[in-house]
Amino acid sequence: MKFSDILKGVEILRRTGGSPEIAGVEYDSRCVGRSSLFLAMRGGTTDGNRYIGRAIEQGAAAIVTDSAGAFDDTAKRFPEIAVAEIAAETGRQAMAALAGNFFGHPEAELALSGVTGTNGKTTTAFLLDAMLNHVSRKTVLVGTIEYHLPLHHANGGRAGDPGAPGQVRSSPHTTPESRDLLALFREGVDLGATEAVMEVSSHALAQGRVYGLPYDVAIFTNLTRDHLDFHGTMEDYFAAKRMLFDGSLGRAPRAAVVNVDDPYGAELVMAARGAGAEILSYGLESGEFRAADVKMTASGMRFRMHTVAGPVDVRTRLTGKVNVYNLLAASAAAHARGLTLEEIASGAEALACVPGRFQTVDAGQPFTVVVDYAHTDDALRNLTALAREFVKGTGGRVITLFGCGGDRDRAKRPLMGRAAGEGSDFVVLTSDNPRSEEPAAIIADALPGLRETGVEFVTETDRGRGIQRALEAAKAGDIVLLAGKGHEKTQTLREGTVPFDDAEVAARLLRAHQASGVRA
Repeated sequence: MKFSDILKGVEILRRTGGSPEIAGVEYDSRCVGRSSLFLAMRGGTTDGNRYIGRAIEQGAAAIVTDSAGAFDDTAKRFPEIAVAEIAAETGRQAMAALAGNFFGHPEAELALSGVTGTNGKTTTAFLLDAMLNHVSRKTVLVGTIEYHLPLHHANGGRAGDPGAPGQVRSSPHTTPESRDLLALFREGVDLGATEAVMEVSSHALAQGRVYGLPYDVAIFTNLTRDHLDFHGTMEDYFAAKRMLFDGSLGRAPRAAVVNVDDPYGAELVMAARGAGAEILSYGLESGEFRAADVKMTASGMRFRMHTVAGPVDVRTRLTGKVNVYNLLAASAAAHARGLTLEEIASGAEALACVPGRFQTVDAGQPFTVVVDYAHTDDALRNLTALAREFVKGTGGRVITLFGCGGDRDRAKRPLMGRAAGEGSDFVVLTSDNPRSEEPAAIIADALPGLRETGVEFVTETDRGRGIQRALEAAKAGDIVLLAGKGHEKTQTLREGTVPFDDAEVAARLLRAHQASGVRA
């Protein structure tokens, strides 16, 4: 593709050079090859303009930069190399247009559904994806745990049971950069996908990674304290979320699915309606989609869902109040995408589980072990409240292991300590992903909130030993919550990233105790 063709829709400040053939679009200089276009843009931790020289040495035929200074510097450093170059107004908006042109705008061939909020994004996305798959719609799923693409079949169908994912890819980012997202969409469309369901993080919204995407349905789950190390204030955090609904990305969604039980829901309804979106509200007792007669067990739940299209009975292997919300959100979005109530209910029942979300670990032990991604005070409060329901009247205890992430909002650490202490009978305060911080220092930040509750607790900087202590404390009828990391298969330490899977570690420890005949 000619460089000039790729530039359609890009706001150009300056331009030099001709219009070479472009074989690829890259923003990571390590991926640049012969005839690549290299997009050099300033980021939060590094400046891509520092790598223009490397990109040219690796064969880049064109450079797009968001820095006029870098534009001038290239001509001085490489006077003998004919490299086409432009300076663009905004790096990420330029990337969205460049990648869209290069990959043939696959986003225009997909009905996009985006899920944003603090908690519940992953489960809601998995549920909506399962509902769409269950009626044989081919989808692309993009989110925190993994990415899904359809399988290629001569007959155009999926392998396996309806609702099962096709190709499963690892997920380096909840919401990738637009270049990577559009490349994934291109693959999906070529495999027959007609729908895409994606988690949309506040970072992605604030940084413009999803700028210009034509969302058909936007879903808001809730907003509680998180990511203030990046956004600074709750107002700025909410402002980022609102961008998915108010037209800031270029156009408003056709339909906005909003949790009206959340304090931010009303403002979001006004913003979305003002931008021309159709509103579908939901809540436990209010909204157009709501739940009644909820019956929960540790292995699933059922309830009567009242909707704008009438009532329907819902059964699911998910459980807990938070998952009632997630089901209502996904159901409203599925309705917006044209599914009948019967199709919605059938799709919800088909989803077996969401990895790392209230995932049980069973090695024959006489107590329940649950792995969950809860990593905010609100999520911990919801998790321990659900566990308390399951041990109520049995004499069982709630044992919670949790930690706080390093290099993140320190102010939420004592809040997490208080939430864990208030909802538990025994707490193990340990490491999560300490990153560059000392685990003991992170634990010290969480301790004041935990101590205020008066709950019995221990601290352990090594997460593996922490899990062991939590399991050793459990007796028959108890429930052990391993919170914070959920689906994650690694732990990030100052020394680097190491393999670590809460469910795998717990299962190994439980099996070892069972084999030795010693109670875990």
